[in-house]
Formats: sequence, C-alpha cells, structure tokens
Amino acid sequence: MIPFSILDLSPIVQGGEAAQALQNTLDLARHAERWGYHRYWLAEHHNIPSVASAATAVIIGAVAGSTSKMRVGAGGIMLPNHSPLVVAEQFGTLESLYPGRIDLALGRAPGSDQLTARALRRNPSDADTFPQDVLELMMYFKAPPGQRVKAIPGAGLNIPIWILGSSLFGAQLAAELGLPYGFASHFAPALVMDAIGLYRERFRPSESLDRPHVMLGVNVVASETDEEARRLFTSHQQAFVNLRRGTPGPLPPPNPRFVEALSPHERWEIDETLSVSAVGSTHRVQVGLEELIGRTGADELILVSQIYDHAARLRSYELAASVREQVVRAR
Repeated sequence: MIPFSILDLSPIVQGGEAAQALQNTLDLARHAERWGYHRYWLAEHHNIPSVASAATAVIIGAVAGSTSKMRVGAGGIMLPNHSPLVVAEQFGTLESLYPGRIDLALGRAPGSDQLTARALRRNPSDADTFPQDVLELMMYFKAPPGQRVKAIPGAGLNIPIWILGSSLFGAQLAAELGLPYGFASHFAPALVMDAIGLYRERFRPSESLDRPHVMLGVNVVASETDEEARRLFTSHQQAFVNLRRGTPGPLPPPNPRFVEALSPHERWEIDETLSVSAVGSTHRVQVGLEELIGRTGADELILVSQIYDHAARLRSYELAASVREQVVRAR
C-alpha cells in the first residue's frame, strides 16, 4: 500500500491567531493517526503571516506528544539557517523522547525573504555549503570513535534523514548520499519528472537506503462535491497570488469569484504552479492521485490541504484517507 502522509504549515487564517493554528495542528494530527496517515511533517518558514510552524522542532515535539504511533518530523528544516550541531541536538532530543518516530528532512532554501534571512543571521552564500552541512549533521548522529564534538542527545541515534528539493540540485545530492528524496511538486511542478529521473538514475545504495524512495507533495482538497472542493481551494489560490504580489497575509476565506478577477497571466501562473493538485469529490481525488502515481511511480505521497475552515480541512483529510486503498489497487 502506498503511504499517504501530511505536510502541515499550521495555517493562520484571517481573523485567527497563531495559538489557534497550533491547536488545530494538534487536533489534525490526532485525527490523522486514526485515519492511517504514515507521517506528519511540519515545515520551517519565517515571517509568513499564514504559517505558525516557524519553531519547527518545538511543534514536532508537541505533535509527537499528542500522538502515539505515527511518524512525526520536519518537512523540512532549512539547514543553512542553523548550525548542524544544534539541529542534531534538537532532533536527538526528539528521538530520545519519542524513539523510532522522528524524521528529519532537510532543505537549503531560506524559508523566508532576504530581509528575514539576514535576521536569522544567514549569509547569502550559506546555501553553497549545504552538502557539507548535511554530511556534518550525519556525522553527529554516527558519532565515530575519536569524534571530539558530539551531539548529546543525538550521537548514535538512528534518525532517518531526507533531502527535499524543487530543482535538480537536491535530487542529485540525495542520490549521491543514498537518502530518500522529497520533491515539492505541490508548488514547483516544472522539474518533477527530470528530478525523479535524475535521482533514480544516479542513486547509490547506502547504509540508510538500498533503493530509491521518492515522496511527492500534492495539494489535496476533498469534499462531498466537486463544486464545494473547488470553493474551498480558492483560499489556497488566493494565498498563492497574494504571495506572488508581495502582499502575503493570513489564509483568506474562500471566494468563488476570485479566479474570475485575475489577469490572464495570474490565472496561467496558478494553473501551472498548482497543477499537482487533486481537488473535488472522493472520486475525482482518487483519479487525480492515481494519475500522479502512474505518471511518476511515486513511493509515497505527502498531502497539503490549505483550507480556511478547520472542520472542512479535517473532512478533506478524512476523505482523502478513505481512497488510499482504492488508489493502490488501481495502480
């Protein structure tokens, strides 16, 4: 059975607050475990009014503490924002508290704008050392004899490391290191087939992984009817356009007439950037996910549902979970 997982940005909605967004994350995680989701990942973003998961390791701990079996992790930690030693200690602590349940996926983007990147004490060139930083982080977990600086907790722990990406760079690095690879096709679909092909072609088996493993991000909005799902999806579409216009804000409520008011270029950009989406009734979502799996051979899907109303968001993930077995059989 192909696993379904969840990527949560703890969305802050218009009229809401970060505190409620974080409580909604904990509520969704508890439901997701009952519905059979494999992983629950939180993403690091900074200075984005609609995202409450900035302190990613902290909320991972809260989610792991609110669940009992489901894997919980970062999707991802933007490693150039941090010292590899500090990340090793944070995730070593999480793994010590919740053994066998913690994932660590790494990206090299800032997860913010350039001004915020400077506030994070990040230099523009920090991304250039991303491969070396990944190797340093892995070394803290391996803790070879004679290593003088150790991550405590962290040394000797088996924490799965993933490489995330939206270009060919991450695919090549994941292949060379023999690590699982997650592609951000839910917002950067243009290179998905090239990246998957490169990763699989160049993959080198490692102690961590003996064969390639690809996880793809996909936007999913499921509801009882296609029309209602399309209405709910307009919150995500509005948030995307606002970000592109340089006016980000909390996640807005649905607006069915929103797309009609856009320029032709903005409509095209929405269609292209959010093309890896399954929006509609359970049948339409099933067909969309089957098409994505069939086209890419994905080993795992991680679902993103940016929905304004928390109850509707819960229902979307519940409906998506209900088609998982049918999607597998169709494959």
